[in-house]
Amino acid sequence: MSTDRRAPLDRERVADTALRLLNEVGLDGLTLRAIAKELDVKAPALYWHFKDKQALLDEMATEMYRRMVAGTALDPADTWQERLLKGNRGLRTALLGYRDGAKVFSGSRFTGADHGREMEAALRVFTSAGFTLAQAVRAARTANAYTIGFVTEEQGVRPLPGERREGYDIEERARRLADHPLAAEAGKLLFDDYDEQFEEGLALVVAGIEARYGIT
Repeated sequence: MSTDRRAPLDRERVADTALRLLNEVGLDGLTLRAIAKELDVKAPALYWHFKDKQALLDEMATEMYRRMVAGTALDPADTWQERLLKGNRGLRTALLGYRDGAKVFSGSRFTGADHGREMEAALRVFTSAGFTLAQAVRAARTANAYTIGFVTEEQGVRPLPGERREGYDIEERARRLADHPLAAEAGKLLFDDYDEQFEEGLALVVAGIEARYGIT
């Protein structure tokens, strides 16, 4: 038995193992039984730390957030636009690091208060620029929802970098939609060049916030 497997079982170790296993089996295959097997323990041992799978997903999302924050450099002098762009680019990168990463993150609840510091700093950037607190929250939430939704769709086509799900052949799609030329041509815009697509969508979100609240 390896030294790692003999290490004390705690929430951090379980979540770390679950995140590693996620890339192999995806969200549907990530069961408490599979995680317990990977840890070389009995499944009931995990219930000391997590009452159900959702509780584990919450911890996994929290750990994903911690790693994202550690890898994203933010400047106190950022404009609100820069902060929004950096934060959501960092979020997308973090979610793409795991198979079904966006599905795990979406709807999960952070398990601690670690996110409070970054949230407070971001809201201060917005309110200092002239947003009310309500406007700042709505702007940030809209951009966050865009990013998570975008990555959910992106990972539906590309579960991991370098992979492409069967059924998303753009040329084959164009042949099937030959009687609908605009729809056929749209396939290249919908299912390829995701970096460019994401940046254009995020720019639209920023422009929409500027137009809605009149703050540039």
